[in-house]
Amino acid sequence: MTIQVGDKAPDGRFHVINADGPGSVSTDELFAGRKVVVFSVPGAFTPTCSQEHLPGFIEHAAAIKAKGVDTIACMAVNDMFVMEAWGHSAGAGNEVLMLADGNGTYAAALGLELDVSGFGMGARGQRFAMVVDDGTVTQLYVEAPMEFKVSSAESILANL
Repeated sequence: MTIQVGDKAPDGRFHVINADGPGSVSTDELFAGRKVVVFSVPGAFTPTCSQEHLPGFIEHAAAIKAKGVDTIACMAVNDMFVMEAWGHSAGAGNEVLMLADGNGTYAAALGLELDVSGFGMGARGQRFAMVVDDGTVTQLYVEAPMEFKVSSAESILANL
């Protein structure tokens, strides 16, 4: 079943690279008492993801946070080392938290998995963005196949 507005975000854990090296963050740590924008991309270093999706959130991070958002997080079915390298190469810095959903477990828990085996990419997460306020999904924007409109930073900013 696909997550819906008003649902509690499912429990889960993401892998990240911290100052001390590999680590993880639970959904409780990420969402409890906080307003978080999570956007998901099919893959790090892929064209739309690298040229538009992540850069848009980096560019508009201050404006998004000025609307009461505590954290902006990018999620992809990639390992934590790839996510760290991608964030570094894109200049994400402290603006966007890079979350690795390496096995696609969280994408599946949301009901937003995507099979792109035909492109040699296996199981991934769909392109989407959601606003989670204290653990509850308050906004959800899932892209139609091969589109990039409703989950952009500009769209999220306009809807906050």
